[in-house]
Amino acid sequence: MNRNYELTPGYTISRVINGCWQLSEGHSLTSKIDFSDVMRAFHMLTEQGFTTFDCADIYTGAEDFIGTFVEELKHSSASSPDAIQIHTKYVPDLDKLETVRFEDTERIIDRSLKRLRRERLDLVQFHWWDYGVPRCEEVAHHLVRLREKGKIRSIGVTNFDTDHLERLRDAGIPVVSIQSQYSMFDRRVEARQLPWCREHGVAMFCYDTLSGGFLSEKYLGAADFTPQTRSQVKYMQIIEDSLGLDGMQKLLGLLKEIAGAHGVSVSAVATHYILCQPGVAAAIVGVRNSRHVLDNAKLFSFDLTEAEKAAIRGLRSGYPDLPGDPYTLERTSPRYRGIIKMKLNGE
Repeated sequence: MNRNYELTPGYTISRVINGCWQLSEGHSLTSKIDFSDVMRAFHMLTEQGFTTFDCADIYTGAEDFIGTFVEELKHSSASSPDAIQIHTKYVPDLDKLETVRFEDTERIIDRSLKRLRRERLDLVQFHWWDYGVPRCEEVAHHLVRLREKGKIRSIGVTNFDTDHLERLRDAGIPVVSIQSQYSMFDRRVEARQLPWCREHGVAMFCYDTLSGGFLSEKYLGAADFTPQTRSQVKYMQIIEDSLGLDGMQKLLGLLKEIAGAHGVSVSAVATHYILCQPGVAAAIVGVRNSRHVLDNAKLFSFDLTEAEKAAIRGLRSGYPDLPGDPYTLERTSPRYRGIIKMKLNGE
């Protein structure tokens, strides 16, 4: 399996992207993050070849932290700021969708440039909270204008359904990537979106492949499933609506058996399996500390056999899938929508 992926001509990323949502203020429900250890992890990951980082304008504090890392790289003999790729997002607040102007968009992008200490953003991933506000294509064109001004290299989207992704492309927005939730619990991308992306040359970046950490040895046979992070609050809902706790234990048992055969962790198998799916360009793996850096490196040390992939598919097919396209439930279901914060970009 290749470690890297050419997203656009001359621009290559790691197939395992270092995710920074977990660094944002309020993500952890139980403990504080040791940011000195996270900085150590960033340096270790870069030295291991995991040079792509994913953040967002609404991940409070994350862009600033990466900017500090960029500054440290200027004084490092091991690497340089030009050796890393930084992907961020543009997420207009829900209550600003009807009024956001080009000047507002440019101000947010300029803020990201300042925080990240970059002259150009490698990839800006656009999100739109409410399709009922019919300005999605219009505001996406703001990013096209900023690309023409040299402030953005490429444009992607995050948490779009397939119909609205297609509408953006039809409107002339040069979308090169989409970030969608994809794991063994949540397979909504497989029905329409992943085939569409393969056909139209849009790279898929998958997040939450580890389901907030539930796909790990820690939860095999566990009795306590009290959520520790906002990701786990969300994923407890998804598990309840897909495999349930009994099915989750059966899946973890199978993954543990496969992991043992390859000398890797359950988490490595879970992420590797998603990376094996045709059309998946990269998986975003959250970084909260330095403990799992070497585990990430093992993702490319083995290959799942066809029999192992078939065993995973066979077990998973015995349980229901979430209905609809990616992020549809999060937009329409009060139960799923209720845990999402939609006003985080205020200045």
